[in-house]
Amino acid sequence: MEEESKNTPKSRQWLNRNVAAMGFTSLFSDASHEMTTAALPSFLTEIVGALSAPQLLGLISGLSDASSSFVKIFSGWLSDRLRRRKPLVVLGYLLTGFFVGIIGFARDWFEILFYRILAWMGRGTREPPRDALLADSVDKRFYGHAFGFHRAMDTSGAIIGPLLALLLISSMGLRNIFFLSLIPGSIAVLVIAVGVKEKARETEAQKGLFWHVKSLPRDFQIFVFVMFVFGIANFNRTLLMLRVQEILTPTTGIIVAAGISIMLYTLRNVAQALADYGVGALSDRIGRKRLLAFLGFFLFGITTLGFIFVTTNVFYFALLFVFSGVSAATYTALEKAYAADLLPSNLRGTGYGILQTIDGVGDFISSFVVGTIWILISPELSFAYAAFLSFASLLLLLKFVRK
Repeated sequence: MEEESKNTPKSRQWLNRNVAAMGFTSLFSDASHEMTTAALPSFLTEIVGALSAPQLLGLISGLSDASSSFVKIFSGWLSDRLRRRKPLVVLGYLLTGFFVGIIGFARDWFEILFYRILAWMGRGTREPPRDALLADSVDKRFYGHAFGFHRAMDTSGAIIGPLLALLLISSMGLRNIFFLSLIPGSIAVLVIAVGVKEKARETEAQKGLFWHVKSLPRDFQIFVFVMFVFGIANFNRTLLMLRVQEILTPTTGIIVAAGISIMLYTLRNVAQALADYGVGALSDRIGRKRLLAFLGFFLFGITTLGFIFVTTNVFYFALLFVFSGVSAATYTALEKAYAADLLPSNLRGTGYGILQTIDGVGDFISSFVVGTIWILISPELSFAYAAFLSFASLLLLLKFVRK
């Protein structure tokens, strides 16, 4: 710990300049790309039609997540080798903010796919070095607080973004939502560039990627496998919006159904924002494993099963979206805090890169498989598939991850 304190700003006060700056950066960045995420299902339906939209949405979401993931392993490892992590973080936010905005120029689904992949590659560039920098900036006793706060700010942006989309969609149209997202995306880049201070670190420049991967602790390797099992269940949340839109459209029309789905998505993000910090802080007191297993994996499975039932009761869906938000708050915040517990400082970039790469591969598999089962068989079977694997990941975590 003495060596770490020379390399990075640390304090017993966990809410320091770096933690605050990274939190506000995530708020603006998420407001930017969540505006586009909220508008994407309806925008894609406008372009390709309702019949093809579920499978193509799953394909676009899955390939975007996969491309992001394959970048993460290299950006994380590179941040361990370089003397600074911050330049990679700034570059990633710049790429994400720009390319989600120009999706508005797309005229077919392939252009949407192309721009979104580039935007998500920016996310892949920034996330492992940012998470490693965040862990380096606080004492290990406060990992839950720091990552919980960061997720709360991130999710607050995810509330603001869909709300802006909902308010502006009727007056400005779907396409202009993407162009407007460039404003908060630019603010995010400015905040991270100016607000975060990082001291140069000692590095092990002679060590290659293979050495870093091989040196990862065994408990962390098992944890990565557990998160992969959960990842192939954890389909993209835009499919929940599409499910509500599909059920309500016959009785309300697509415009009203789209508006309701965006409101429910916003409610989900509010629930997640309220739970993010509380779950993280609680994990510093009582431990992370059981919280992750039951409030993360188990609640996700129960919530997913709830979407099997067809009803026009909006309050029923509102409850499911709240559960989805609480579950997401748990597995997003505690996954990273738990990883920080398991990883030494000099391997954190690589470790986060590996973990997030596996997450992204799982996201691709889950989104594509769920979308394909939805089209070829039924949405009910696709949700049952996801629930089964989430329960399996719970059992694996409790049995095999010992620390």
